[in-house]
Amino acid sequence: MNGIKTALLLGLLSGVLVLGGAAIAGREGLYVAFAVAIAMNFFGYFFSDKMALAMYSAQPVTPSQNGEVFNRVFPIVQSLAQRMGLPMPKLWLIPDPSPNAFATGRNPGHASVAFTEGILQVMTDRELEGVVAHELGHVKNRDILTSSVAATIATAITFLARMAFFFGGRRDDEEDGGGWGAVLMALLAPVAAMLIQMAISRTREYAADETSADVTRNPGELISALGKLESYTKRLPMTDATPATAHLFIVKPFGGGGWMKMFSTHPPTEDRIARLQQWRRA
Repeated sequence: MNGIKTALLLGLLSGVLVLGGAAIAGREGLYVAFAVAIAMNFFGYFFSDKMALAMYSAQPVTPSQNGEVFNRVFPIVQSLAQRMGLPMPKLWLIPDPSPNAFATGRNPGHASVAFTEGILQVMTDRELEGVVAHELGHVKNRDILTSSVAATIATAITFLARMAFFFGGRRDDEEDGGGWGAVLMALLAPVAAMLIQMAISRTREYAADETSADVTRNPGELISALGKLESYTKRLPMTDATPATAHLFIVKPFGGGGWMKMFSTHPPTEDRIARLQQWRRA
């Protein structure tokens, strides 16, 4: 059932892309956008992890590169991966002071876990274990492919909406689309992409939190980590984070209150903490 839901959601994202092409350039735009949607799904399957890591200038974490970080995080990740029956993922460091982390890759055999410099500075090893167990939960639950492909297609939709805003579509023939279609695309496409990402992401964050609690047998680790992340990211958001990739991270990487909360790709942190506290009392 989860696989069917994923296929439907990604199909909707692709549909938004195709309809957006039609709104901007009519029949020709539809054909072009359809070809782009197919290409983006193919690209997203094989290369979305590399794109996400490149977007945030992630650096490999190995014994010879970022060795100090490797010596700290490798034992934590290796121990959890073995306990969860997963292959050892590749490790990456994002040069950003805002604390956060994400997992990406098309399957457990091609997974990567990325940490910002900030999260390594503010987290204890126990809190970091809770975060890593959450991210490996996404790997184990096979969420990372869906999230990565969604990020790739949503980026394309956002780009198409910007084109619509600046160029306004073709106006010489109603059959070929027009200015009003382009305006609607510019206004509605980012919202549609965000809503679909939200549907993909929110329930899976709860599931990954529960996996972390199950594996560590200590939900207090993740509870403490989430509290710190919520506090720090509000004061120090990631400068390079984009709405199209926000759902990859363990917490939303930038601020935004009021009506923007309706479109958050993450459940409220207080709700996540409350669920973990219920797990501890169970």
